[in-house]
Amino acid sequence: QVQLDESGGGLAQAGGSLRLSCVASGRSISTESMAWFRQAPGKERELIAAISWAGRRTYYVDSVKGRFTISKDNDKNTLYLQMNSLKPEDTAFYSCAGRRTGYSLSGIDYAYWGQGTQVTVSS
Repeated sequence: QVQLDESGGGLAQAGGSLRLSCVASGRSISTESMAWFRQAPGKERELIAAISWAGRRTYYVDSVKGRFTISKDNDKNTLYLQMNSLKPEDTAFYSCAGRRTGYSLSGIDYAYWGQGTQVTVSS
């Protein structure tokens, strides 16, 4: 079983940047597709970025395109989310997730999840 541990969340000002990290243990993520989800208060969880197991394909929800970048370092067994030009509406609880096959846009298709980290963006 894969365990995921997120870090890097916190408080940022609008226009600022944060980088989330998701360290995996238990199995190499080199053969895993990974994703970042977020859930804001009173809203449903949404997938915001995904990356294929080889890192060749990525997906971004429209609201973060051009601002967020997902990447994975297989040597460090770590998934990243670089978040630039942050907006107050990016405030949410962010979680990473993984699955064995190609990435999916649906959270129910992911086999394992991290505990999550809070991101708060002030205006």
